[in-house]
Amino acid sequence: MASSAKLIRLPPLPTIRDLVKLYRLRAIRQLSQNFLMDERITDRIVKAAGNITNHYVCEIGPGPGGITRSIIKRRPHKLLVVEKDPRFIPTLELLKECCKDYTEMKIEIGDIRNSDLETSFKGAPKHDWLDAPSPVHLIGNLPFSVSTNLIIRYLQSVSEKTSAWSFGRSSMTLTFQKEVGERMVASIKDKQRCRLSVICQMWCDVQYKFTIPGRAFVPKPDVDVAVVTLVPLKYPMVKLPFKLVEKVLRNVFNMRQKYCVRGIERLFPEENRTELASKLLKLADLDPTIRPFQISNQEFVRIFYAYQVLCEEHPGLVDYDSRGPKSLVVKNVAQLS
Repeated sequence: MASSAKLIRLPPLPTIRDLVKLYRLRAIRQLSQNFLMDERITDRIVKAAGNITNHYVCEIGPGPGGITRSIIKRRPHKLLVVEKDPRFIPTLELLKECCKDYTEMKIEIGDIRNSDLETSFKGAPKHDWLDAPSPVHLIGNLPFSVSTNLIIRYLQSVSEKTSAWSFGRSSMTLTFQKEVGERMVASIKDKQRCRLSVICQMWCDVQYKFTIPGRAFVPKPDVDVAVVTLVPLKYPMVKLPFKLVEKVLRNVFNMRQKYCVRGIERLFPEENRTELASKLLKLADLDPTIRPFQISNQEFVRIFYAYQVLCEEHPGLVDYDSRGPKSLVVKNVAQLS
């Protein structure tokens, strides 16, 4: 077993820093690009993902290939790198050539949000959800501008067992702004606890691995960076549609410092607001004066199921959005009458 996990020594290659200079690769601010040059740090990121030898890996946003080098040293069976910026093709092709004898590497130029990971990893073994995590991993140094949006997308796929999670409980090891990483793991009463904290913890075991100082990146960002690993839970805390859960959390945390009843009221049309909010809190057995960041995951689960009960009693309620078009609000109010 030890020999199978042995690191591969790559043939002599220019350093990432030299390649960036050679190809005149400047980070583009509009794409939130920050290059990670220190191989000790990229090795540590990949190590945080666990064993990837002979596994299937998707690297998100490889850029000039710093983390890519650390991945291929661990000899995955297949490596898909998805990069939006075609300027990095020459450096990635160089790495592809170096690992061709033991790793099938594919370079995909495009937006990761449009990538069909289920098709890309066709042939990977499918594990039962209750078995050990699948041999599929997502690794990446995410642009700050898309990181939160992307993790929400992936959590929805986890809940639906689609995309990379059609193969089982595939893991994610990704970078975020330090503050975002702290929010993802924040527990009850933590000052950072928010919608993202709860929605991550409903479906995943979330582990804050370590912090990368901003000075390790080129150009240096204004913040430090968190490395976070998420492994889907065998038994998610809630078995309800993702959009219903996300909707409840969005409304409750919209007024984070106020009593939770204020955010819960936003789930209902004005004409029925007080009555239905009171009924939900009674069903959930929750104190209306508690604040959102003081609500435990288990209490949120009770809120979700109480809201589902009310949606079943009032069919128009599930589509109600306090921020939606006026015509839709009027329609739903009529259905609730």
